[in-house]
Parts: sequence; C-alpha cells; structure tokens
Amino acid sequence: MMKLVVASDEKTPLTDFVADYLKKKGHKVTLLGDLVKKNGKWVEIGKEAAKKVTSGKVDQGVLFCWSGTGICMAANKVKGIRAALCWDAETARLARKWNDANVICISLSATSKKAAREILEAWFSTKFDEENLNEAHKLDTIF
Repeated sequence: MMKLVVASDEKTPLTDFVADYLKKKGHKVTLLGDLVKKNGKWVEIGKEAAKKVTSGKVDQGVLFCWSGTGICMAANKVKGIRAALCWDAETARLARKWNDANVICISLSATSKKAAREILEAWFSTKFDEENLNEAHKLDTIF
C-alpha cells in the first residue's frame, strides 16, 4: 500500500477511473486540483502535487492534464521530483526501472481506461534498478 496524490486540471471519466482503480488496489489516495475543486490551473496543481511527494506526505504522484506534458513540466520544476510522461506500459516500466521516477503523468486526451490500467500496473510492479542510482538522481539537481 502506498500513499498517492492524484491530481488533474480537469475531472474526467479517466481521472475517476484511475482514482477508483488505485483505491481498489489498496492505496491511500489524496485528490488535488479539479478532482476536488475546479480551478484548471495545471501549473499550480502540478506544483502542489509535487510538493506533497517531496514533503513525504505521499509516496508518489499520478498527474493528468490534456496532453500530460504541461503538468509533467510543472512537477519537474520542484526539486526532488522525477516526473515522467508515460503513454504506454513500457514507458512507465522504464521510467521506474531506469529513472526512479516518483511522479507519473498521463494524457487525458490520448489515454483509454484500458491503457491507463496497463500503464499503472507496469508503474507499480516495477522496482528501480539500483545500478542506475547515481545517474537517475543527478536529475535531482539543477544543471
């Protein structure tokens, strides 16, 4: 069981599906952004979710915006976040294995419920390959 933040700048059937799916898997889910109160400001939502991860209030984040790109960029501005935009199970698996990603970002417009389930299954079943520790955590510093 993990503590997760699920955040989006738009509440959709996909965000509802993912939040319910994660709860059914036994995770404790904290909702942010338009999933609790409409504001649509993806930059602020991404930042707030990322800070929950870096503060230790949650273990990881699952973030959404229309393309997935904007909220991913916003989250990555927070030191200590390694957010990855994942469009299929393989990108999710590799983001965890090679990059120790702690936030997954998913496109609302390009992701089906079936694909989201496959992405999340790959994400949560993959462990970080410790051989990549030095390389992956270089991302925690500003170049």
